[in-house]
Amino acid sequence: MTNLTLKKVHKKFGDVWDQDLEKAINFIISKHANQKRQSGEPYIVHPIEVATILAGVLKDKETIIAGILHDVLEDTNTTYEEIKDLFGKNVADIVEGVTKIGKFQFKDIQEQKAENYRKLLLSMSKDPRVIIVKLADRLHNMRTLDCFRKDKQVRIAKETLEIFVPLANRLGIWKIKTELEDLCFKYLYPNEYQKVKAFIGSTQRELEEYLKRSFIPILTKILKENKLDAYITYRPKHLYGIWQKTLRKGISLEEVHDVLGVRVIVNTVQECYLVLGLVHSNFTPIPGKFDDYISLPKPNLYQSLHTAVIGPKGRVVEIQIRTWEMHERAEKGIAAHWAYKEGKNVKDNTVYSWLKSLVESIKSSKNPSELLENVKLELFSEEVFVFTPKGDIKVLPVGATPVDFAYQIHTDVGDHCAGAKINGKIVPLNYKLQSGDIVEIITHPNKKPNPEWLKFVVTSKAKSRIKAYVKELERERMITLGRDRLEVVSKTLEISKEDLLNKLIKELKLKEEDILLLLGTGKLTKEKILSTLKIQVKKVLRDEKSEDVLSLEDIGKVQYQLAACCNPLPGENVYGVITRGKGVVIHSQECPNLQYMLRNLPEKVIKVKWQSSSGKHRVKIRLLVKDRLGVLADISSTIAKSGANITEARTKSVSTGKAIMEFSIDVDNYTSFQKVILNLKTLEDVEQCERVFS
Repeated sequence: MTNLTLKKVHKKFGDVWDQDLEKAINFIISKHANQKRQSGEPYIVHPIEVATILAGVLKDKETIIAGILHDVLEDTNTTYEEIKDLFGKNVADIVEGVTKIGKFQFKDIQEQKAENYRKLLLSMSKDPRVIIVKLADRLHNMRTLDCFRKDKQVRIAKETLEIFVPLANRLGIWKIKTELEDLCFKYLYPNEYQKVKAFIGSTQRELEEYLKRSFIPILTKILKENKLDAYITYRPKHLYGIWQKTLRKGISLEEVHDVLGVRVIVNTVQECYLVLGLVHSNFTPIPGKFDDYISLPKPNLYQSLHTAVIGPKGRVVEIQIRTWEMHERAEKGIAAHWAYKEGKNVKDNTVYSWLKSLVESIKSSKNPSELLENVKLELFSEEVFVFTPKGDIKVLPVGATPVDFAYQIHTDVGDHCAGAKINGKIVPLNYKLQSGDIVEIITHPNKKPNPEWLKFVVTSKAKSRIKAYVKELERERMITLGRDRLEVVSKTLEISKEDLLNKLIKELKLKEEDILLLLGTGKLTKEKILSTLKIQVKKVLRDEKSEDVLSLEDIGKVQYQLAACCNPLPGENVYGVITRGKGVVIHSQECPNLQYMLRNLPEKVIKVKWQSSSGKHRVKIRLLVKDRLGVLADISSTIAKSGANITEARTKSVSTGKAIMEFSIDVDNYTSFQKVILNLKTLEDVEQCERVFS
């Protein structure tokens, strides 16, 4: 082991050292023999340091052994079965969960990261100890980052700050979180890091003297006089936290007065509140600085009373008050209440519940960007605390709505959410929940997710479910459109749609739904159908000689009907609306009904070309004219001279000395219609002339 002897290793682990750990150490010595790290030191230094970090935050032997072995699957010829046989299935599962993913092909770096995070988070659904080992692994890697190039240091530090620090925070592992933050601070913002470090060095000693001589003795005396057994200490704030405070409050380092904070640890929850009362009775509390995390714990199970007071000499002192159990949990998070040794089910705790919900919300995500966004969304959100009607507390991100709440309760509750009551009063579904709200969800079996909800929901679970429903809705629309297109094509080919569908099912070896989906999305065109079924093209060409035929993009030649609402004309821009039982109904581009379809059912609208057609075509026009004797005769004459026939005329005088005239006229095509309009507009008495749509 070169200069790293078993005796030194034993000393690192202290009282957790036993024969099983020694067995694991000897195992990696043989497996990692002659391997070196980037720094040049023996590779075994890394897994031993990772295990040492783990031993400092929890006493679970399986996790510590997994930390020792965490790289053997990736970097040696060790197998899962070998670990399982020697150290047990639980250890093997943790090691497998932590092992870096390097055997897959990825399209880009982002996807590789996304896949790694997916496997990392999914592994937590089996055993949350995987993430604890991964955090310890990342912490030691950050401690030894000096040996890498500057660009790699920045990349790793940024990834750590974005993903691993929030995970450590959410799991409540304060010791790992704060050290990771300071190390990231060092590499990402080196100048600011050195300034804060120098500032702390120059002020910490003076502050320690103040607390030791001026504040803690007074507080100790007060608590003893009230017969409270309390342990009083002080803690320095970590560098990154101090820097963040200067940014958050827009102040200079010299204006940060709470570099050190006092911590009071007692035996019971009741004593916590007694201490708080005594502190506020003997020192002036600062308004807005009190937080009760005992009654309302943070999602990572952190509990303490926080307050700030004016101490002797007018200095601000921050104080945390907690029990010993709370202190252990605050320092070590999920590791402090690990349930395996007590025979409890770890799935009962709220940290596990959060991990499980995060896993569920990203399981269906196939888009790497969306996956990373979901992970960051869950990790960085601040929380609001709301209650169910039964009094159960639920934690949601700030900005969450009743719909987010409904999906957190259960997917079915979210899917069928019809309304919500907040504190007994009906509120809109986009209402932003506030801490303390009592939320009641009103459901109805006929209600379904509304795509509009995506405009205001904030949790990844709600977004993922609504998006999935929208995709399914779009699929159903495409299938319906496919049925309509099948009917159009079947009429063109003079084949019943049932026979045509059965032939396609047989030839393409697809299910009915899949064929309809291909038709609806335009991937299965008429030409492909002809080719697939080997239908004679001559028959279709005979159909195309009919005057009631026009060309449709993606489909070919089909029979059609003209829309009575707009009376479209050959030669103008027209669209077809696929209508069940009628085939394609042609509308003018200017038709209001067509505009409605384009806005609400665009999948049923297709672009068509209609260049010519024999016979006359009727169209309606409306004119606003000066009401004088002989004006009707002049207008009728102009229409006739333009080559159009008047089939109906109506006139109505209005009180302003004007008259409204409406005509139904027959024209050859759109060009001849435009000629009529142009000639009418040249008349001196005509003020307005427009086409009329019914």
